[in-house]
Amino acid sequence: MKISTLRYFVHVAAAGSFVMTARRFGVPQSTVSRQIAALEAELGQQLLLRHTRAVRLTEAGAQYLADVQPALNLLDAAADGLVGEDAPLRGVIRVNAPVSLGKMYIAPLLAAFQELHPAIAIELTLTDMLVDPIQESMDITVRIGKLADSGMVARTLGAQAYLLCASPSYLSRMGHPASPDDLKTHNCLLYRGQSGDQRWYFRRPGASDRMVCEVTGNFKSNNAEALVDGALAGRGIVLFPSWIFGPRAFAQGRLVPLLREWDGAGEPEPYDIHLLYPQGRLRSRKVKALSNFLQARIGSPPDWNVVL
Repeated sequence: MKISTLRYFVHVAAAGSFVMTARRFGVPQSTVSRQIAALEAELGQQLLLRHTRAVRLTEAGAQYLADVQPALNLLDAAADGLVGEDAPLRGVIRVNAPVSLGKMYIAPLLAAFQELHPAIAIELTLTDMLVDPIQESMDITVRIGKLADSGMVARTLGAQAYLLCASPSYLSRMGHPASPDDLKTHNCLLYRGQSGDQRWYFRRPGASDRMVCEVTGNFKSNNAEALVDGALAGRGIVLFPSWIFGPRAFAQGRLVPLLREWDGAGEPEPYDIHLLYPQGRLRSRKVKALSNFLQARIGSPPDWNVVL
């Protein structure tokens, strides 16, 4: 029984695909299929149900996976243990992050980590779609939002602070809103994600709950940076976590914060930002090192939160 076969089996079980598994390990699909078939013959059990569109575990396969996955994690940890703590880090680390946060902050930090550890290769996937870190074989996932009870290990980076703002040119034409109700007469640039149009919530001073504010506008996008560019061009008002603006737009007077006495957000309660890891992945020296590096460089609260 080959260790590589067990790794193929674990990945097929997570991804539900022989094709994705072959691509992940850089081998022909026929190799994955043949070795898993040989594993089933050796065990005398069918581990996978093969369909045209997906592959799923049998009852025996689920039981076998539950035993094999921890064993592989221990093998990886044992291999790491043979290497001294001072030995150079090497290998591939796969990271997933939201598009804007990843482009603006995570990618530069990964480059800095690679300068310290030149034998490390990084595979960075940027998407605003909710991905399954296990199915996509991610070592570290940067996640904004509520955490599902998925068995993942999570480290919280910090909360998000929202800012409502517009350009001086827009405000000179349309005036400054004095309350959230005034936003109904303004052109609000809205993010459109998987769950539809972004809703804006505001909490009046001294209140405990945020109330939704119904706003509309003539420009919507699934890309936050495009909406910020629209605000900078004088097209309307935006509400986003402060990290997406960066400090220079305010320092240079290109954007003006609005309704500072109100607590605004894009959700009833702003989501935290987390680092997620599959169970056992932090036993890997390289993954643990990158995790610690990201947490130290990002800070708590995160340095990317704009403080005005």
